[in-house]
Amino acid sequence: MADIKAADVAKLRKATGAGMMDCKKALQEADGAFDRAIELIRERGQAIANKRADRDASEGSVQAKVDGGYGAMISLNCETDFVAKNEEFVKFAVSILDLAVAEKPADLEALKALTLDGKVLADVIIDKSGTIGEKLELAYFDFIQAEKVQAYNHFGNNLATLVGFNKADVDEQVAKDVAMQIAAMSPIAVDEGDVSEEVIATERKIGREKALLEGKPENIVDRIAEGMVKKFLKEATLLNQEFTKDSKKTIRQYIKESDKDLQVTGFLRFAVK
Repeated sequence: MADIKAADVAKLRKATGAGMMDCKKALQEADGAFDRAIELIRERGQAIANKRADRDASEGSVQAKVDGGYGAMISLNCETDFVAKNEEFVKFAVSILDLAVAEKPADLEALKALTLDGKVLADVIIDKSGTIGEKLELAYFDFIQAEKVQAYNHFGNNLATLVGFNKADVDEQVAKDVAMQIAAMSPIAVDEGDVSEEVIATERKIGREKALLEGKPENIVDRIAEGMVKKFLKEATLLNQEFTKDSKKTIRQYIKESDKDLQVTGFLRFAVK
């Protein structure tokens, strides 16, 4: 059996991210052959990932980043809050986000097919799963392109937002406030015109059923249902929501006070837990 030196173990650990004892064991089994030791560690990582494939990866790190008029958001999920707060895990999530911002893939599958440090990202995630000892899953990726994009990353890395504007010279405080509004109030659309007829019909049906259960007269049930739809749209659409910092005005009014021609072109919001 080859004499395994501490320097070789350290080198293998740096290359794979595996624990010291795992690296030493792999080198011993590979009789000191460095490349074979790397293969052994990756095989074990794949085996661990396979065993954990049916686990629930509901914790994680949600990250958003902007580069000019492009903003990307990812969620790297894991099994436990302990790992979600682990520095190595968070750094790995950030490296995936940086890759997304640099390469601008079309969708999640295209992102997984990109290379990170010379390896396909999907394989790197499997390797990391073996190293960390939990199921890891790149659960979400999306992006926004606009004249101006603002990101908000919530403390704890469990929530992020992106919002796009039609003008590049948006007041920074306004952009930040709108991004934080989205985080706090979780709108489903920019304006009522962006809400699908299916969603509105569902809310109208709920309103009718509620009114009937309360014994309201049939001749006013529809009016009550429409009132509930109007209330829903006010609370669920960004521009019609009350501004969290000043409930006397809506987000639409707040934005127009800054610039009458300013418009929100779209937004993203994603959270774990």
